[in-house]
Amino acid sequence: MSLPPIRTLLVDDEVLARLALRQALAAHADVQIVGECGNAHEALQAIAALEPALVFLDIRMPGMDGFKLLHKLKPETLPMVVFATAYGQHALRAFDADAVDYVLKPIDQARFDQAMARVRRVWAGLQTATPGVINSMPVSLPTHAQRISVRVGESIRVIATDDIDWIRADGNYVHIHVAGTRYLHRETLSHLLEALDPQRFLRIHRGTLVNVERIREIHPLFQGNAEVVLRDGTRLNLSRRFRAQARLALGMA
Repeated sequence: MSLPPIRTLLVDDEVLARLALRQALAAHADVQIVGECGNAHEALQAIAALEPALVFLDIRMPGMDGFKLLHKLKPETLPMVVFATAYGQHALRAFDADAVDYVLKPIDQARFDQAMARVRRVWAGLQTATPGVINSMPVSLPTHAQRISVRVGESIRVIATDDIDWIRADGNYVHIHVAGTRYLHRETLSHLLEALDPQRFLRIHRGTLVNVERIREIHPLFQGNAEVVLRDGTRLNLSRRFRAQARLALGMA
């Protein structure tokens, strides 16, 4: 069966990155590039107007990242998605979002061709599906990150976010504390805040997040500050700036 061309949209805030995608796609004659977007807001409009079958999507973009873009789309308008990003730590979250594949920049042509082979298998399945079945299928995008991938030496450690005790910022890195073990992770605290569930992770200081399920006690201190004591005995400072937020989250009178 001859399949229709794969109408494709490129979404990346860097012009050179979009050019690299065009060059990588040049070897794939069944792909029809229907547009390019430099940010997620443009992409929302383009997806509605152009109805692409496939979107190559960057994760980190100004204003709105790739995951937030997907959450704004209606299930029936979701195209196939291949994330193209320089940040490998988001791979598991990308697959939680039902991405077809995940390729790293700079693009390796052989790895890119593997991704396109996966795209074609999905595309072929969509063309042979019973009409109306695809749009009626429930699509569930996790609202918040369920796992974080952390590089440990030459391997990748997968950490369930529920297992995290607390997190401390260190410049462009964070220290993730899990059951007495500390993992150094290349990620800013502000970006993690966008990914983690605010019902579970509470900001108690400019540079500290804590899993509310790990909090055992709160000790008031001077000048509106307080001390948070975790179940394992860890003591963390709760600054006055975040105390009202903590009171609400923890049901404090």
